[in-house]
Amino acid sequence: MAKPYVIGIDLGGTNTAFGVVDKEGKVIASTSIKTQAYPDLNDYMKALSDAMKKLAKDSVGLDKINGIGVGAPNGNFYTGNIEHAANLPWKGIVPFSRMLSEKMGLPVSLTNDANAAAVGEATYGAARNMKDFIMITLGTGVGSGIYVGGKLVYGADGNAGELGHVIVRRNGRQCGCGNKGCLECYTSATGIVRTAREFLLNDTQTPTMLREISEKEITGLYLTECARKGDKMCLDIFNYTGTILGEALADFVKFSSPEAIILFGGLAKAGTLLSIPTEKAMNDNLMPVFKNKVKLLFSELSGADAAILGASALAWEL
Repeated sequence: MAKPYVIGIDLGGTNTAFGVVDKEGKVIASTSIKTQAYPDLNDYMKALSDAMKKLAKDSVGLDKINGIGVGAPNGNFYTGNIEHAANLPWKGIVPFSRMLSEKMGLPVSLTNDANAAAVGEATYGAARNMKDFIMITLGTGVGSGIYVGGKLVYGADGNAGELGHVIVRRNGRQCGCGNKGCLECYTSATGIVRTAREFLLNDTQTPTMLREISEKEITGLYLTECARKGDKMCLDIFNYTGTILGEALADFVKFSSPEAIILFGGLAKAGTLLSIPTEKAMNDNLMPVFKNKVKLLFSELSGADAAILGASALAWEL
């Protein structure tokens, strides 16, 4: 019989959050360490493993942990490596799973953060009992996890599913990946802020609360708050963003014919401000055979624990 708990790790550029999770998706205990505080990988591994052992011991006991799941930028499921992650302090190829497994004496499964979110949604969230769905993560960037026939699509080398870097505006905004016009440049939390700055530059007449703060202070959360108060420019910004996202989702539907597309991440918290224009644009651009068949849903993974839950779901198969 499998041990009753797993550990999920959400490895971010600023913080590494982790928690002990049971089979129902309840986070029993959690904590974090500062990723950037450990430029030396060996120091980081010692700090992480020490903190994880203490968390497990103080909550359920290390002997009851089945395994560890990790969601990380540029994480490769096949190799267990983190490969050339731009926002982490360790460059090149990092054999993360092997190193952590040796430290903890437990099996470790690793994938990229968007894939981890998709696995979490299939295990604990809105995609339970679905075999075909697409998870879109709308955070600092845009990621995705694609389920086809009940299995996550990894591709030949473990890097499949980079829908955030599908080009939606040819020769458009410069993206950090090196291309121009990627979906990420328009529908991420940073992308919508870029849109707001463009709107302010091109329209100096429309009254808006955005003019009450400096451009550097504009965030996705502030745009959401202003739009909910009826600010016309902010509403237009969400309509613009949702339209681009919906057009892209229509193309993704044609690829895999999913039962649902699930939105996850900070920008998804805008709710209907984003989903209404997105759903309209998606259905307006679908072939007749797909129209009104694909559900657009929000993640059901709970708040601050969502990324930990997603990562933890990987560990049940170990």
